[in-house]
Amino acid sequence: MNLSFIKEKLQEIRLRAVVPVILFLISMFFVGRAVGYAVYQAGTSNVNVLETENWGLGFGQEGSQPTGNVSSQELLKYDAYYIGSAEEKVIYLTFDCGFENGNTEAILDALKKHDVPAAFFVVGHYLESAPDLVKRMAAEGHIVGNHTYHHPDMTSIVSQEAFQKELEDVAVLYEETTGEKMVMYYRPPQGKYSKENLKMAQELGYSTYFWSLAYVDWYQDNQPSHEEALSKLTGRIHPGAVVLLHNTSSTNGEIMDELLSKWKAMGYTFRPLSDLTEGSSTEDDGIETDHGSEEDTDADSSHVIKT
Repeated sequence: MNLSFIKEKLQEIRLRAVVPVILFLISMFFVGRAVGYAVYQAGTSNVNVLETENWGLGFGQEGSQPTGNVSSQELLKYDAYYIGSAEEKVIYLTFDCGFENGNTEAILDALKKHDVPAAFFVVGHYLESAPDLVKRMAAEGHIVGNHTYHHPDMTSIVSQEAFQKELEDVAVLYEETTGEKMVMYYRPPQGKYSKENLKMAQELGYSTYFWSLAYVDWYQDNQPSHEEALSKLTGRIHPGAVVLLHNTSSTNGEIMDELLSKWKAMGYTFRPLSDLTEGSSTEDDGIETDHGSEEDTDADSSHVIKT
């Protein structure tokens, strides 16, 4: 047999053996890169989840202060608040105002009757559509705070300029409407926040206000009964409560007079939200926090007209 023929065959056999190995190594290289990218993406996603939260509360015994998913002490680093002192039976009453549907006048009437101060966090649409009610809020001594112009998820805004515009447009329109400067109080839409957002608000001179008591009152076609609302709002009231209600709730408008009377009968007094900044907030220890209940954790809706 020809020697050169034998050498060619041996070389062909070697190539057949080496090629699969090379192809295998190449394929593993690309698989490894794909896996690495997937791990990187998963890691990035986890970081975002950890840094962005929905405001949440956990309730213990009736009449005791709830715990937030961030402590009062941590929030204070960013001029943010959600609860007052556990030592005094004081209520800080607040309302989120996304649009007007005929209930705010009854709420204001009840507040005036009982000489109760409140804070109304308004969006741009409310200022545009209900300027007379905003003027009345200011004239009667209530705080009018900033709930952003378009009610977006503020955690999706990464630039200071865009963040500032959402707040500044409300402040400018408020001043044009009332002739007064707007107090620099901010409430994040839907209770969504991040550490970066809290820093942005602080750098602009704003204090951020969450809440320690709210209930599902924003569904127009599924309003709670008077009995249900009164039971929840009196059963879970606590010292230092920052109460969040929605002006769009017909139930809130109808029960406000009775609710204020009941809270007063329970020994509570009312102070403006501005008093909350004068002392450090406290919270009860040892209460298990549950962030899974919409009723306890989500006192706002994702749609602008349901704020």
